[in-house]
Amino acid sequence: MHLSKIRITNFRRLADAVIDLDSDISIFVGANNSGKTSVAHAMQFFVRSDRDRVSFSFHDISACRWKDIDDFQAGEEGANLPVMSADLWFDVEQDNLHRVIDLLPHLEWEGSKVGIRIAFAPRNQDDTLTRFNARHAIAQEAAGDGEEPYDIPPRSLREFIEKEFRKEYEFKYFALDKAQFNDNFHPNDGYKPQELLRDQGRVGNDIVNSLIKVDFLGAQRHLSDSEGGGRAEELSRHLSRYYRRNLARHEDDYNAIKALEESETRLNMHLKQVFADTLSRLAQLGYPGLTNPRLTIKSALNPATVMASQDGAHVHYELNNEGLTLPEKYNGLGFKNLIYMFVELLDLHEQWRASEEKRPPIHLLFVEEPEAHLHAQLQQVFVNKILETLRAGDDVPNVFRTQLALTTHSPHILYECNFRHVRYFRRGGIGVEQNSNVLDLSKFYQDIEDPSHNFLERYLKLTHCDLFFADAAVLVEGTVERLLMPLMIERAAPRLRSCYLSVLEINGAYAHKFRPLIEFLGITTLVVADLDSVHGPNAGGNRPNSTCLPETPDAITSNQMLAQWLPHKNRIDELLEANDVDKTIPADCFELGAIRVAYPGTVDLELGGEPIRRAGRTFEVAFAFDNLKWTQEEINNDLKLRVREALPPAGLAQRLHDKVHGSDFKKTDFALALLTKDPNAWRVPRYIDDGLQWLADELGVAVDDGGRHEGDGT
Repeated sequence: MHLSKIRITNFRRLADAVIDLDSDISIFVGANNSGKTSVAHAMQFFVRSDRDRVSFSFHDISACRWKDIDDFQAGEEGANLPVMSADLWFDVEQDNLHRVIDLLPHLEWEGSKVGIRIAFAPRNQDDTLTRFNARHAIAQEAAGDGEEPYDIPPRSLREFIEKEFRKEYEFKYFALDKAQFNDNFHPNDGYKPQELLRDQGRVGNDIVNSLIKVDFLGAQRHLSDSEGGGRAEELSRHLSRYYRRNLARHEDDYNAIKALEESETRLNMHLKQVFADTLSRLAQLGYPGLTNPRLTIKSALNPATVMASQDGAHVHYELNNEGLTLPEKYNGLGFKNLIYMFVELLDLHEQWRASEEKRPPIHLLFVEEPEAHLHAQLQQVFVNKILETLRAGDDVPNVFRTQLALTTHSPHILYECNFRHVRYFRRGGIGVEQNSNVLDLSKFYQDIEDPSHNFLERYLKLTHCDLFFADAAVLVEGTVERLLMPLMIERAAPRLRSCYLSVLEINGAYAHKFRPLIEFLGITTLVVADLDSVHGPNAGGNRPNSTCLPETPDAITSNQMLAQWLPHKNRIDELLEANDVDKTIPADCFELGAIRVAYPGTVDLELGGEPIRRAGRTFEVAFAFDNLKWTQEEINNDLKLRVREALPPAGLAQRLHDKVHGSDFKKTDFALALLTKDPNAWRVPRYIDDGLQWLADELGVAVDDGGRHEGDGT
């Protein structure tokens, strides 16, 4: 039995989000402020038995639902006060049906999914409106009719509910019938689930707590290298707390009892020697007398007190086998954090196991950003070992299950995980309409061919797992573009530096393979491609598919990105004539997921002759065309783009094409040489400049045009 799905509605930016959970471990990824941690907070709010300790307020209601309150106050037809809810769907085997008998919708129920809805809803919305109107009338009467009347709150129903939130709202529980839900776990129109009332058996809260226990380990773990003070908690204290909570389980540990007795004997001998002089001096004062007992100093060693006292036992780190140690403050935060997380999670796990007859079958553990203070290898150790460590202590693994949900921004943790465990939180909307949609990558893998998803997973693991945390992606075709892209962004669209961009280097032959993943994630993407002109099948005396100038009649592209994705054209003349609409997939209704391709177009060349129009086949040729005069200066000879003899523009274009595609031209050397130049002396190729401006516009950042075209150009 395990928790397979959670549908959260009207909670913060999770206006309506369905989260699929793996039976073992789920990895929550996404850009900042995409709602990952809100899932954990929602589960604490809806499920925790000690929810009174969980802070929540009116502002936890999704902002897009606040207008519903105004509409209800105004008497709009069909308007209702907002309800926050969490639908929990469990996969239940036959052996565990007795645990969910209260949730079965009817006697004819068949299947494996059982659901319960936990709603935080108005006690009675009509009564709430009545109480507000009465309070508002009293406030208005008290305000009087003076020259400057004061509008006394509550001025609106929203303001009234905000102040009286916990009084006007309550938790309600409903049994759900899977037959009344579609494949996306949204209810059918008109479906009203059965409320679990107190007089009909166990109350809803008891049912939930009998099925699942939820714990949360936050990112702010307040470990420090200081010895005390403030909020910092030493690792020793955490170990002491763990020892105290789980001591009862080890009362029969005779090895520990024997060790303590031996230690007690040695310590008593030591105390007798230390206090001998003090006790003899007391005897000189007449104590003890004939009838008074003698004083002796004995230790009271106790496992609980030894570990519970801050000064009773401390964590030390061994330096060698000869007993040399250092106190915990001399070890780094990374190891402290790793040990701390293991101890805390083991502690929570042991508390769940110790529940005995009241133990729920599912223990859901949320861990927020485990990568804090951990270098890459420690992050990988954690994600590889934590579930294995927790499961090692399970006494009845077929009945009880631990599920982990990690929120992370670490590509190293993703590298260690199967991407089928990844849940991608996609931000949508702006302002009060902001929301998040949660995508299950395991479904993505089911929908595409096996070779393609294997390629994508291996490639991303080897290069850029950070795609899952970016605001936008920039796909480039080679090392040169990847090396120069940060500098080109600074030159063409400096405001993009405030965005989180993932720059992926891909080969033109494989670029189209990223299409299903990019479109599935709905991430705004700029693809920078080469024109890659080759001879077509009717090449006359030339070999088909051999390299040629873009102006060659009947030339086609070998770039599968251009031919199979955008702009989905094969002929070079059609590619050069394509407009912005042809090169763009527009954003969705949430203004996200737009895709744009940028590749070299025709430019005017003029250098000692009649101007002509030409297009560069690759980035390097396009760069030379847009910086023709500058690249021909002797001082820039190290770029390997200088043509020594004077040629008309047509001949110069041919020679540049030949140089770049010759065996002596090293593209990486060109990029490194360009990085040594004054960046203000050259201009970004126009097609990339236009693409970066488009990306800045899509992401809603202003582009500073100052200095964009300061280079020599043509």
